[in-house]
Parts: sequence; C-alpha cells; structure tokens
Amino acid sequence: MTHYKTYFIDLDGTIYQGKTKYPSGRRFIERLRDAQIPYLFVTNNSTKNPIDVANNLTINHDIPTSPDQVYTSAMATADYLSLHMPLSTKIYVIGEIGLIEALTAAGFTIVTDTSANAVVVGLDHHVTYQKLAIATEAIQSGAKFIATNVDTNLPTEHGLMPGAGAIIAAVQTATQTDPLVIAKPESPIMTGALQRMSVKKADVIMVGDNYNTDILAGINNNIDTLLVYSGVSTPDQITQVLKKPTHEVQSLDDWII
Repeated sequence: MTHYKTYFIDLDGTIYQGKTKYPSGRRFIERLRDAQIPYLFVTNNSTKNPIDVANNLTINHDIPTSPDQVYTSAMATADYLSLHMPLSTKIYVIGEIGLIEALTAAGFTIVTDTSANAVVVGLDHHVTYQKLAIATEAIQSGAKFIATNVDTNLPTEHGLMPGAGAIIAAVQTATQTDPLVIAKPESPIMTGALQRMSVKKADVIMVGDNYNTDILAGINNNIDTLLVYSGVSTPDQITQVLKKPTHEVQSLDDWII
C-alpha cells in the first residue's frame, strides 16, 4: 500500500457529523500527528473563517487544530481570484462572514450594488430576494459569476436543508449563466490546497465521505482517494460508478497510515 506524505481531509461526515463526535475521526488525526504526517482540512464550507473551524475541532471534537491546518472554499475563492483578477475588482457577495473576510483579506473591495465586476455566491442563511436581484443585474451587466461550492443540501438535525447550490441555482436560472465553481469536486480548491502545502499530487491522498465532492475532487485532479463510509456515500452507490475511489474503508480506524 502507498504511504502518502500529505493528507487532504474533509470534515463533516468524515471527521465528525454536525455536532456529533466521531471517535474514529479523532483517532485518525492522532495517528497522523504521531507519524508526523502533514494534513490539511479541506472543506466546502464558506461561512466560517479558519479560526472558527479550528476552534470547533479543538473545543467540540477534541481535535487540537490551528487555523493554518484549515482550507475553506472561501479561502480557495480568494486565492483563485487573486491569481485571475486585479485587486481593483469590485465584488458583490451573497455569503457570510467567512467569505467576506477571505475576500477582504486578499485585498478586494466588497460592494453592495450592481457596480460589481464579479459576483461571488456561497451559502447565506440570510439570503433575500433583493440580494438575488442585485447579483442577477450585475451578472447581466457583465460581472463574472463565481460560486464557492454547489453542494445542494446541508445535513442538519432537522434533515437536509438548502445548501449553497440551491442559492447559486437561483442566480444561475435568473441569469442563464453558469458560474465558475471553486470547491470540491472542481479543480481550484485542490490547486490551492496543493500550493498551500507545497506538495505534489503523487504524494497526496484526499479523504472524504462524499463520492460526488471529495472523491471526484481527487479523481478529477489525479489525486488518490480514500472513501470512508461514515457519511453521505454508501457501498451500494459506489458499485454503480465507473470511476472508483483508490481506497475504501468502513471506518477511519480501518486505515493503515
């Protein structure tokens, strides 16, 4: 079995489930630390900043984590735009504090009207018709349309709730324009993660519970994958897909570092 030098790891459904602790997730991270193998938590969540994500892992899931071990879709969006757009770009945001902070920290100007050169849409628990209307008008006037991630649902204690993809779909329908998508399973977030860790694809494995995001992110970018059956995807579903994960385990306890 290949011994990987760096791990990219999904969070929800892999290391924990919402507010529920996964002891196997904690033990997995402890084994990586003991073996001195670097890892990066790569999450499609754009609402939280890396400090909040790290604090959640540390305080609520008993996994001591520093912010530099976290890479969110908001951070990946800011990294991508920094490479492909001038800092003079004015951005209209449908999203929450994690996304706004990442874009502001990168040097971009956030605007609240249709003068934007780019529209960035992520999960926003306070989305309104007015926000959708401003985004629609700006895109119709020529603004670039960027989506942090297109996860259609969020698992909660109340069932599956609308995810960022549901909001993005509204703008997409209104503008008849497809967005550039940053997060898993697309390439920008993986490219950003590789650059953050200064590693080659051949040395990395992507670990996650969701075939359609985590595993396809690896497959689409020629990175080996480990699918753990602790969250979204099931063995029966994987029998139906053409492109299989590199590795599959029932629990992270089953994985040999």
